[in-house]
Amino acid sequence: MAHEAYELKAEARERVGKGSARDVRRNGKVPAVIYGDKQAPLAIALTYKDVYMKIHGGGFLTTIATIDLDGKKIQVLPKDYQLDPVRDFPMHVDFLRVGKDTVVTVEVPVHFVNEEKSPGIRRGGVLNIVRHEIEFTCPANAIPEFISVDLDGTDLGDSIHISAVKLPEGVKPTITDRDFTIATIAAPAGLRSEEDEGAEGAAEEEEGGEE
Repeated sequence: MAHEAYELKAEARERVGKGSARDVRRNGKVPAVIYGDKQAPLAIALTYKDVYMKIHGGGFLTTIATIDLDGKKIQVLPKDYQLDPVRDFPMHVDFLRVGKDTVVTVEVPVHFVNEEKSPGIRRGGVLNIVRHEIEFTCPANAIPEFISVDLDGTDLGDSIHISAVKLPEGVKPTITDRDFTIATIAAPAGLRSEEDEGAEGAAEEEEGGEE
């Protein structure tokens, strides 16, 4: 599942550089550049309100957009943007041109499901999330909105690794050298201290038995 694609109207920028970008912003627009797909970079200006709404609406960097440049439609994926550090408004956006075979690297949020079916959590265990987002490579036209991790059957002390997650076709983690942990089910504090005391007692008995 992915965010709905959308369209942004743009106009070409004749000049580039700091002075040009300032002029664009003064006119209530946001300077942007479209690059990639073996074509020359294209300098454009977008309507401030459109860009602001999309950036703050969520899923901006994982949703394909269509740029309408004087009637010419260009498919893009936002790759980066700068916000004014004080006023939080968009200063610049970088777009990557998307062709039918474009593969991109994106951070995808992790959602956890079936917490109520986890015996460990029902016994008071705590879901300790190691990774809230995971970096994947995937086709630009099939970026998942999120990855679901099923907690059904997980117990105290369990670790959930990436190998246990069913990923959509073509979606691959960028970390390939290890089966990394996404989350663990930690024992509640009270239970942990009881287990520690029990372990200490067993160790003392062993030491006593050796004399």
